[in-house]
Amino acid sequence: MVIENNFDFSKLFDTLPIPRLVFNVEGGKATNLLQINKLALRYFNCKQSQAINLPLKDFMSPDNARNFEQSFQVCISKKRMVTIQALPTVPGALKVYGFWINPIMADDGEVIYIDVVGQPDVSNQSIIQRERDDAMSFLASVFEVSEVGIIVTDDNGKIVRANESFIRTYGWSRDDVIGSEYLSLIEDKEKDRMRINHDKFKDGSLRSTGEVNVLRKDGAVANVLFTSAVLRLSQDRSFLVTTVMDITERKKMEQSMRLAKDQADTANRSKSVFLANMSHELRTPLNAIIGFSELMIKEVFGIIGNDKYKEYLGDIHMSAEHLLDIINEVLDMSKIEAGRIELVDDDFHIRDVIISVSRMLSSRVFASNIEIVREIGNDIPMVRADYRLIRQVLINLISNAIKFSPQGSQIKVVAEMVDSGDLLISVSDEGLGIAKDKIQVALEPFGQVSGNSDARTVNQQGTGLGLPLAKAMVELHGGIFELISEENAGTTARFTLPKSRLIPKN
Repeated sequence: MVIENNFDFSKLFDTLPIPRLVFNVEGGKATNLLQINKLALRYFNCKQSQAINLPLKDFMSPDNARNFEQSFQVCISKKRMVTIQALPTVPGALKVYGFWINPIMADDGEVIYIDVVGQPDVSNQSIIQRERDDAMSFLASVFEVSEVGIIVTDDNGKIVRANESFIRTYGWSRDDVIGSEYLSLIEDKEKDRMRINHDKFKDGSLRSTGEVNVLRKDGAVANVLFTSAVLRLSQDRSFLVTTVMDITERKKMEQSMRLAKDQADTANRSKSVFLANMSHELRTPLNAIIGFSELMIKEVFGIIGNDKYKEYLGDIHMSAEHLLDIINEVLDMSKIEAGRIELVDDDFHIRDVIISVSRMLSSRVFASNIEIVREIGNDIPMVRADYRLIRQVLINLISNAIKFSPQGSQIKVVAEMVDSGDLLISVSDEGLGIAKDKIQVALEPFGQVSGNSDARTVNQQGTGLGLPLAKAMVELHGGIFELISEENAGTTARFTLPKSRLIPKN
């Protein structure tokens, strides 16, 4: 007996609980849509009249259409099923995880249709719960293995959790801290401040950082750096999560370093005061040596009679003057460091100082054919400064330039006004120069930079105080000192006298 089956399979296709589409394939490409069910229409947010017999790009978004076209090509060429994930931006409220794309082949093995079947979203409460449990387990592990102490307090200031690092570092047991007020772990003098900090948390402040003293189980006090942040959960529950890092050893080290620095500063000040106070004791005998040797050289009270004695007297006089120069430099630097130099301001022309110093020093370079050239602007006003110190700055800079200038070279001394309204004075030479990485050394007290052995005065090494003294004296006037140099390209030392020290011309 044959039972006639009148079941309408089109209704089955149309009422499937998942989106389904069938495309025609011609010439190895998917062409037009043959069938689409209700859920597919809903998913693609279109009507049947807007999709049937049309290519997919006419009823899908461009991104979605591109995704499907690429997958169709793979399906047709490989003649096997492929899957794609659903794009999150497609319209419609239906949740679809992805699509299966199946090739329907004729007897000769050619693909004639593409059957597209939606993959339902398999998310359910058990999966969500499992992922939530995994996340909680992960966070709990991070909480416990962290080497930084962590405590969690509720809005009443009660500790509800403490990790292993906190327990181990500060010696408390979990029974000691869980359920107790966090203020019980804070040193008394810090409690008011930390109570205010916790009240800010309840008022909605999200983060705070600072230092506080925490009590250990053994009664010792630990210096800690803490960071607190608010954790808000469901049902309007809030907790304060605080990380605690022990910095006790670091604080002790900082305190030791401060103490050592204070001791070094005290010793340095004592040294400077001592040297400054030695001015009279050191200079008086040297002045006597210089004065009496000059009288003997000039044979004021009678002929010496032995040329060798005269030569020795010359050496004594020269050495005493050299020693006096060194002592004066050391004493000047010591006075500056001790803050015992006070400016004695006077009004004078910088032109006169430059001319006076350059003439005085020109005798040193006459035999070496070194020329000192002056370029002084006509618009330079008078200055109000300490004449002795400014003169000493120029003596130091020009003497330094002479020391390392080769024979037949030129030293240029320039004074000019700059755009800022300051007076700029520079001394440039054509000597050996200084490597850029050694410029800072040359500006440090007693810092000396060795030059080329061909330097004409390599045997005339000083104390290494000429440039540092010049820099300090300029800065006492509120000016800026700079040293610009390059090996084998000469050196320029320049400084400014600020606009406030210039006397405007009438």
